[in-house]
Amino acid sequence: MEIAYLTVTCAAVMANAGIAAADFAKAPFVLANSAEVGVPRTWIPLLALLKAAGAAGLVLGLLGVRPLGIAAGLGLVLFYVGAVTAHVRARALRNLVFPVLFLALAAGALALAVAR
Repeated sequence: MEIAYLTVTCAAVMANAGIAAADFAKAPFVLANSAEVGVPRTWIPLLALLKAAGAAGLVLGLLGVRPLGIAAGLGLVLFYVGAVTAHVRARALRNLVFPVLFLALAAGALALAVAR
């Protein structure tokens, strides 16, 4: 189970750090997706900060600060439940796979952290 925890959590860290970097850089696909879902451009830096903080918390969980890793996993799960909800409400279903994938990674990291 330790290998699964490390693998899933590292994947969640890389995915969230990567998308946070894209958000901070205001990548064109981020701006287009946000506009389609109805997220104001002014929110993007804050959302990027939340994703980066989640990734950092997961890293700290890997380094032994278990409660922080669990809290970060829970925060990311809640964040991506909100993202999936926003996509469904906006009927932006063509790119729904991305928040669902991020949600699955966060949920997997959380479940494996709790099970340790």
